[in-house]
Amino acid sequence: MSAEDIRALVERVPFVPFRIHLSNGQCFDVLHPDFLWIFRNRLELAVPEEPGRGIIDHAEHIALPHVARVEELARVAAA
Repeated sequence: MSAEDIRALVERVPFVPFRIHLSNGQCFDVLHPDFLWIFRNRLELAVPEEPGRGIIDHAEHIALPHVARVEELARVAAA
């Protein structure tokens, strides 16, 4: 998955939250477009302390080559 692919998801109107699955089995939810910074070879994801509060607890550093797949959270919830 490329930086441009991720950028397209973040800039989608209306924004649809999505889950990033990594090659090591970890996954991270992107709940708001402002929580993700996209760099050429990596992503920086702000992880909230508690969902809905907007207070950031920490950041996850994700290497783009390790992104295995991405899926919309609406589809995950419906499954």
